[in-house]
Amino acid sequence: MKNLSLLFLGISLLTTTCLRAAESYLVMEAHSGRVLLAADSETKRPVASLTKVATAKIMLDWAKASQTSLATLAVVPNNVLAVGGANPMGLRPGDRISLRDAAYSALLGSDNVAALTLADHVGRALLVHRQQQGDPQVTFLAEMNQLAKALGMERTRFANPHGLEMPGQKAYSTAADMARLCVYAMRDEGFAFYVKQKSRQIAVSTADGRQLSYKVGNTNELLGQQGVTGIKTGLTTAAGQCLATNAHRSPVVTKIDDTRSIIRKRDLVIVVLGSADRFGRTRQLIAQGWAGYDQWAAQGYPQSEKKREFIVVPKLR
Repeated sequence: MKNLSLLFLGISLLTTTCLRAAESYLVMEAHSGRVLLAADSETKRPVASLTKVATAKIMLDWAKASQTSLATLAVVPNNVLAVGGANPMGLRPGDRISLRDAAYSALLGSDNVAALTLADHVGRALLVHRQQQGDPQVTFLAEMNQLAKALGMERTRFANPHGLEMPGQKAYSTAADMARLCVYAMRDEGFAFYVKQKSRQIAVSTADGRQLSYKVGNTNELLGQQGVTGIKTGLTTAAGQCLATNAHRSPVVTKIDDTRSIIRKRDLVIVVLGSADRFGRTRQLIAQGWAGYDQWAAQGYPQSEKKREFIVVPKLR
C-alpha cells in the first residue's frame, strides 16, 4: 500500500510539473523595460484572442495616420459566417458598425466578427490608397506581421485578425513577444482607454435597416483589482487560458533641486499563456512582480547588459 501511495504521489507530482511546464509567462515594467519574472517566455505557442491587441492597434494607427473618424461605419464582410467563436452581438454580413464600436467589441467582448470587420475595412482602405487590387484581409494581415517585425517580435506569426485556430493556418507568438506588443499598445492613450472600460453600449445598423443596441462587457475579471487597467483575455482549446494585463502604480517623483524633479512612471505588463488559471496566476504574478520591482528600486534601479533582463520596445509612428 505504501508503494502504491508513493506511485500515486509520483504521478500527481509529474502531472503538476507538466501543467506548470505547459504555462508561459513574463512580467516586465513597461517604462524601463525591466524583466522581473519569466518562465518559458520565448516558447512559441498559440495566443488566441490576444491577437486582437494587434488588430485594434493597427486600426487605431491607420485611423490616425489617414485622419479617418472612428465614427466611420464598417460593413460586416460576407466571410464572417465561416468564423466561429465569440460573436456577442450576432453580427451578420451587411450589418454596419462604427470603427470605434467594433474595436470596443473586439477588445472587451473578444468579438471575432468585429475583429474581422475591422481588418476587412482597413484592408480595403489600404488597397484603395495604394491603388492596388487584392484581398483586403490578406492586406491587413500583412500589416499585422509587419508591426510584429517592427516591434522585434521575432518569434511571432499572425495568421488572422481574431486569433482562432483555422484550417490551414499556423499562428504563434511568445509571452515575451506579446509583452512587447502590449507595451506598444498601452502607450496609446486611446487604446488604453478602450481596454480600461468594464462595458460599452454598442450600436449596430442591420442589413435590413434596423437600429440595434447591445451592451458588451469586458471579459477581464481582474479589471479594477490590484491596479489593473487592462488589457486582453484569450481562450481556445489549443492556446488554453491566456491573459495580458497592465497593472498601474502612481509615479515616483524624486526631487533633484528646487526646480527639477525626476518622474518615474510605473506599470507592470504581465502576459500569461496556456494557464490552467489565468486570473489566479496573474494575481500572483502582479504581487511577485511588484515585490521584484521594489527590490530593484531599493538597489537604485541598476542597469544590465544582459538581454534577458530588459526588453526594449521601440517607439513607432
